[in-house]
Amino acid sequence: MKSMILKSKVGADGVLHLSVPLGRALADSEVQVTVEPVANATSITQQEWSAWVDSMAGFWQGDFERP
Repeated sequence: MKSMILKSKVGADGVLHLSVPLGRALADSEVQVTVEPVANATSITQQEWSAWVDSMAGFWQGDFERP
């Protein structure tokens, strides 16, 4: 079995839910799951996102044309 890296987010309840389809060939196999925080993970609030979007208004200087 090959290693795989999955990125997921812990819910507001502090629980991480994973669903990893590995196929029938690996049914009844043992696996090991290692959990480590993602370095430099940043999350912003809805207010921060809205402020960023608002700050971009009028920033584009050019035409919106599809070549």
